[in-house]
Amino acid sequence: MPIAALPPHDAPFTPAELALARRAYARQMLAIAGIENAAIARGLAAVSREAFVGDPPWRVSTAFGTDQPLAGTDPVVLYQDVVVALDAARGVNNGSPSLHAKLLDALGPRAGDHVVHIGAGTGYYSAILAELVGPAGQVTAVEVDPALARRATAALSGRTNVRVVCGDGAVWPQTPVDGIYVNFGVIRPADPWIEHLVPDGRLVFWLGGPGPERPAMGGRHSDRGAALCVQRQARGRAARAVSPAYFVCAEGGLAAHDEAQIAALARAFGGGGLDRVRSLVWKRPIRPDRCWFAGNDWALSTEVPTP
Repeated sequence: MPIAALPPHDAPFTPAELALARRAYARQMLAIAGIENAAIARGLAAVSREAFVGDPPWRVSTAFGTDQPLAGTDPVVLYQDVVVALDAARGVNNGSPSLHAKLLDALGPRAGDHVVHIGAGTGYYSAILAELVGPAGQVTAVEVDPALARRATAALSGRTNVRVVCGDGAVWPQTPVDGIYVNFGVIRPADPWIEHLVPDGRLVFWLGGPGPERPAMGGRHSDRGAALCVQRQARGRAARAVSPAYFVCAEGGLAAHDEAQIAALARAFGGGGLDRVRSLVWKRPIRPDRCWFAGNDWALSTEVPTP
C-alpha cells in the first residue's frame, strides 16, 4: 500500500490535525503527571490552548528563571509541557499543563459540581473545569487583574456554564461550593476557602512563602512550596500534599505580610515531612507537637481528622 505524502514541514496544522495533537498532548500530560483520568484527558483534548495565551510570538519560562520566545507561530507548538507567559512583568503565566492535570485529578470535579477557580488568569483551566463539571455544573472564574479578567471573559464567552468575576480571591467563594481551585501561592488559606466547602467538597491550593526577589522573573515567587488538597469530611478536614509546586505569590488581600509566619513556614518546608500531613485544623486549639506546621489559627496536623 503506498504511503500518503506528508505535508511540507512548514505547512500549518489543519483543524483536524490540531485536534489530533491535542489528544496526544492530553495523553502525554497525564503520563508526565503519573495519573490515569479519562475525564481530564477529554478536557485537555477539548480546549484550544491558543485561545487563552494571546497571539504569537509566545514566550515561555525556562528552568533558569527567565523567559524566551517559543520558536514557531503554529498553535501546535503550544501542545507540550511549556509554561507560557501571560503577564511577564507580574510573573503570571499559563502554568505547567502536567502539574495542573495532577492537581485537577486531586480536586476531582464531578458532573454537576459548582467549582470556583481563584486566580483564573485568562481562563484556560477554567475552560477545562467547565468540561469536567459539564453543562449541569458551574464554574466561577475569579481573577484580580482587570486586564486578565477581560481576556478570560472574551475567551470563555461561548461557555454558558462559566461566569468570570474580576475580584479579590480572598473573599471568594461567597456561598457553599463543591470545589475550590486556587492558582497562586499563599501562607494561609483564606477563610471562605475553608468555610464555604460543602460536605465532601475539596480545596486545592498552593502553600508557600515568598522567596527572594528575582527581577528577571517578574512578580514575586515562592521560595519553596507545595500544592495541598483539603477535603471536608464528617470528622473534620482531611489534608494531604499533592505535589511540590513553584508559583507566583498572591496579590490583593492574600499577599503575604506576616514575616513570623513566613519564617515558620520556611522552617517547616526545610525540615521535610510534609508527606506526614493528614488533616487541617481550623480555628480551634492546636497541638503544635502533632503538627507539621502550626499557624496563628490553623495548622496542618499529622493526625487523622477529628470533629
